Amino acid sequence: MTKLLFIQASPRGEQSKSIQVAQTYLDALKATNPALEVDVLALWETALPAFDGDKAAAKVNVMLGQEHSAVQKTAWDQVVEIASRFIAADRYLFAVPMWNSAIPYRLKHYIDIIHQPGLLWGLKPETGYFGLLQNKHATLVLTSGAYADSRPSPAFGIDYQSTYLRAWLNQGGVTAIDEVRFQPTLLTPDPTGALEQARRAAMDLGQAHGRV
Repeated sequence: MTKLLFIQASPRGEQSKSIQVAQTYLDALKATNPALEVDVLALWETALPAFDGDKAAAKVNVMLGQEHSAVQKTAWDQVVEIASRFIAADRYLFAVPMWNSAIPYRLKHYIDIIHQPGLLWGLKPETGYFGLLQNKHATLVLTSGAYADSRPSPAFGIDYQSTYLRAWLNQGGVTAIDEVRFQPTLLTPDPTGALEQARRAAMDLGQAHGRV
């Protein structure tokens, strides 16, 4: 059974345009793939521990192949528990608004917890980083208030949103990545029509993915 992790990075719940478009994609995917198992991760409703000094020290010890102290082991076990939920998924669906040209800090916090050596990536002195996630797929649903590819940058914003997410996923081993964009959400002359167009694109992509 295929398992999809739906990561919601907006705090606006059902009012979020990124979540609305992502849900349209998911509904279409499930309609063509009813056996799909869906795990919803609403980041703003999820307790995320601080990545503090104990966790940082535990990370360094993993990279150096050293044993953890009792405190570090407890800290690392917490990281592993959170990361395991991400690792267990076969597919990822991200609903991500653009905040200050990048991603919401809550999503960055989550990434900083789970993106760890021996879990999502490894490092070789001769060749650099390599991903540990294999045969995964990600769909990014991206929204922004003013930024769009067709608008001059940096006057309307800079896309550190998709570039960061793609680079992070690639480093973890996820290279099969699709996007659905609703940009801009605020400066479009037809907000309702533009949203419906984004939903149609999401539906078409979900149907296509469900047939694979």
